Amino acid sequence: MRRHLRLFVTAARFDLIEHARNRLATVLVALFIPSWISLAHAVIPGRTVPFRLRATGRLLEPAGNQITQITGAINAVTLITGFMMFAVTFNGGRFDRRLAMAGYPRAHLVLAKTASLTLASATIAAYATAVICTAWSPRQPVRLAAALFCGALTYGALGVVFGSLLRREVEGMFALVMTSLVDVGLQSPLAGGGTGSAAVRLLPTYGTMQAATAAGFTRTPLPGELAVQILWFAGAALLGLLAFHRRTKDALTARPAARLPWPRGRRQPVRPTRATSTSR
Repeated sequence: MRRHLRLFVTAARFDLIEHARNRLATVLVALFIPSWISLAHAVIPGRTVPFRLRATGRLLEPAGNQITQITGAINAVTLITGFMMFAVTFNGGRFDRRLAMAGYPRAHLVLAKTASLTLASATIAAYATAVICTAWSPRQPVRLAAALFCGALTYGALGVVFGSLLRREVEGMFALVMTSLVDVGLQSPLAGGGTGSAAVRLLPTYGTMQAATAAGFTRTPLPGELAVQILWFAGAALLGLLAFHRRTKDALTARPAARLPWPRGRRQPVRPTRATSTSR
């Protein structure tokens, strides 16, 4: 038991060190989240934006800048978490393969990535909720943080998938940005009639958007929507696990076996050497 714990702690420490080295992610967490949420509150008009929450069927009339803060927080939290997990997976791919080739248990590597993802998601979600609470008071701040946390988990798992499958860093960043823009943009009440379409139920952060909106403007808890978001995380995590398993398995089977230039059990034939004379 102590051996498994030591292996897990060692792998988790490697992942946390890799996260700490990602200075861009640290800057994004410290500056981008409060800047984006504060700009949404200051720039977007405060007039009411009536729309119907699909999860409850209730007509809500929140202020435009407040609902924009929630959608902006979801966009920022998911993008940053996805970027962090993509970077640690993409940059640490060779190191993970070497550990697997050296006999390090892959289960401990996966558990370590899950632990670092959980810690990063919880920290970023709590920070974004605290920033929102400085501008106005959501009805259910704890459930708002829980909704952001579940969305961050989902995009963190997607970051692992992109980091395991894509070959270039720019491809992963483009995939994360475009996925988040389409996902959150189509669900925003300010974007038009997209929230009235049944297709939004298939988007990765549908559960987070519904639960976060309900937590911000109602007293109604939506555990079912959080469960839907957890299912999205489980599906993305399964894809990431399969991609990670395939990559490390390929590394294990790619080692060529040493081949002898002569059949086993026989000695290498000694070729007679000719004596050469320097004088003619």
